[in-house]
Amino acid sequence: MAKVAAKYICTSCGYQASKPLGRCPNCQAWNSFEEEAPSAVAPKARVGAYGGVTGGKLTPLSDVGRREEPRTPSGIPELDRVLGGGLVAGGVTLIGGEPGIGKSTLLLQVADRVAQSGGTVLYVAGEESLEQIRLRADRLGVTGQIQLTRDTRAEHVAGLMQEHRPALCIVDSIQTVTVEGEGAPGGVAQVRDGTSMLTRAAKETGTATVLVGHVTKDGTVAGPKVMEHIVDTTVFLETVGAFRLLRSVKNRFGQAGELGVFEMRGEGLIAVENPSAAFLAERPLGVPGSVVAATVDGQRPMLLEVQALASKTPYPNARRVVVGLDPRRVDVVLAVLERRLDLTLGGLDVYVNLAGGLKVPDPGLDLAVALAVYSAVVGRALPENVAVFGEVGLAGEVRSTQATVRRAEEAGRAGYTRLVVPPGVEGHPGVKSVEEAVRMVWRSAGS
Repeated sequence: MAKVAAKYICTSCGYQASKPLGRCPNCQAWNSFEEEAPSAVAPKARVGAYGGVTGGKLTPLSDVGRREEPRTPSGIPELDRVLGGGLVAGGVTLIGGEPGIGKSTLLLQVADRVAQSGGTVLYVAGEESLEQIRLRADRLGVTGQIQLTRDTRAEHVAGLMQEHRPALCIVDSIQTVTVEGEGAPGGVAQVRDGTSMLTRAAKETGTATVLVGHVTKDGTVAGPKVMEHIVDTTVFLETVGAFRLLRSVKNRFGQAGELGVFEMRGEGLIAVENPSAAFLAERPLGVPGSVVAATVDGQRPMLLEVQALASKTPYPNARRVVVGLDPRRVDVVLAVLERRLDLTLGGLDVYVNLAGGLKVPDPGLDLAVALAVYSAVVGRALPENVAVFGEVGLAGEVRSTQATVRRAEEAGRAGYTRLVVPPGVEGHPGVKSVEEAVRMVWRSAGS
């Protein structure tokens, strides 16, 4: 029998190589390669051309029935929004995030809600003792009956799912799950095969399963990339200022890109039902350089504050400092202001900030940036009831953006009665250029 060559796999991204490398050429991680010796497979019998091999059964698409996947509400509306309506029976969700960000806290709250509604919950504690989980449960006020286990062997967890058929199974974390004969816990083979085994058990038992995943220093889920292909839904929990954002990047049962906003308190993660009001709570009124922008992060419309400040530079070359926005798009907007509106920026340091700590790569913020910078340079504040969105082109024109109706509706709900928007938004007079937008804003202000 031919000798089976060993292969080496990067534990950070799953890149494969025939020999160990000091640095992964894919993710640039150092000393991340582990050896994985594949099992020898007996050679297949030789057959002729198609050798009489029978193909699998074919099913016409028209004969396939339609079935809505049953969902279990998590009891947390913001989480249900991100998941597309709730936890799907038999669906597997992977949640990633920085250590200490609140993944275990959020999932313990979900387990409590599901248990209180009558569902059986299995919690696999791979990283904490049962006493630690009890302390957190007491702090969060958990009263539901949750079944705990410290057994992280994938075969045993799958057996518990087959025996008890819980409504929800939480595995914290997938990096602690072991598969017999696959090496050390947390290795590439362990994580991959453990995910596959638990996913298969979830599909067979109809158990909604949530896997907690470690993240690398660049924010991606640690382990082989195939793990994210196996699961049905992938969500990330991230910190933005005083808030936690839960964002879906993959969802087979709903729309990817949905966003949930939470606030960490002593009683756990509390959903923020009105993110626009939360992000605008500290906005100063009547200050030049402050503009309310209607933006869309993923699929969720929000109102955010775009701030600009211009000051005379003490340096030979003026500086451009951008926080939370795409610096290249801001440079384009500044060039349009200089060229199309004759606004002198050459001797000024310009600072542009998206207040609140968010990073939103939305072209619809261009017009807000233009008005904020113009306001800061000329020293005139915008009226308090004005909200803005629109993309700015190189000719100074204002272009339409995605989700214009949802942006306008969100601004209307927040009480902003005057919208400076591109043409075509029903019920609002649109502006065709940045110059026209400037005239409209300060004409409404009576100046």
